[in-house]
Amino acid sequence: MSSTDPAVPSTPARVLVVEDDRHIRDLVLLHLGLEGVEAIPAADGTEGLRLAREQPFDLVILDVMLPGLDGVTVCRAIRRDAENGDVPILMLTARREEADKVLGLDSGADDYLTKPFGIRELTARVRALLRRRAARLERIADATPVTAAGLTVDPSRRMARLADRDVELTAHEFDLLYVLATNRGIVFSREALLQRVWGNDTHITVRSVDTLVKRLRKKVEVEAADPRVILTVWGAGYKFTDA
Repeated sequence: MSSTDPAVPSTPARVLVVEDDRHIRDLVLLHLGLEGVEAIPAADGTEGLRLAREQPFDLVILDVMLPGLDGVTVCRAIRRDAENGDVPILMLTARREEADKVLGLDSGADDYLTKPFGIRELTARVRALLRRRAARLERIADATPVTAAGLTVDPSRRMARLADRDVELTAHEFDLLYVLATNRGIVFSREALLQRVWGNDTHITVRSVDTLVKRLRKKVEVEAADPRVILTVWGAGYKFTDA
């Protein structure tokens, strides 16, 4: 995460750490500092959301169980706000159940880490998320808008427009839509989409692709239960309509 890594900007990355356990929070702040990151702490969900609305960040580390506003609520609120709406979010959870992990991803998180966790694993996840964000920003400069099936997908604005309304998308929702829309009619397996959207540095499973498609359909389909734009090809994966 230092300036020696060509995939990361030369200026220090700014990371918001929302964690109510002081010991964990201080440990995370210490090691992020050693990695050359500017880490800003928040001890509860309300304070974390206030900071996320007032300041730009490159990454948010967000505990699920927080006093005041819980992490899932904060995550959803961040995704609705323009200031940090597309920054990566790493959720920390004390629960190991698959349903809890899916809930976090469904709320807009990019990755999750189960407590107790090793600090090396945490910093590795942070590096991966920051690298992917830097690579995503680089791709925007070379990408061009695409229009298909009534949708205009504009990489320079990280926005999609459906008919006469703008569609607010998270970073991963946009990346998935752009991949599919620029390859109309081509069937992508879940593994291929996982690679295209999350890249190599990921601990995300293919089930996350289904969750992401479900979220995206709610935003771009007239009827999410009867999709006409993002189609399921049973036994193979997903494709953008070629009609």
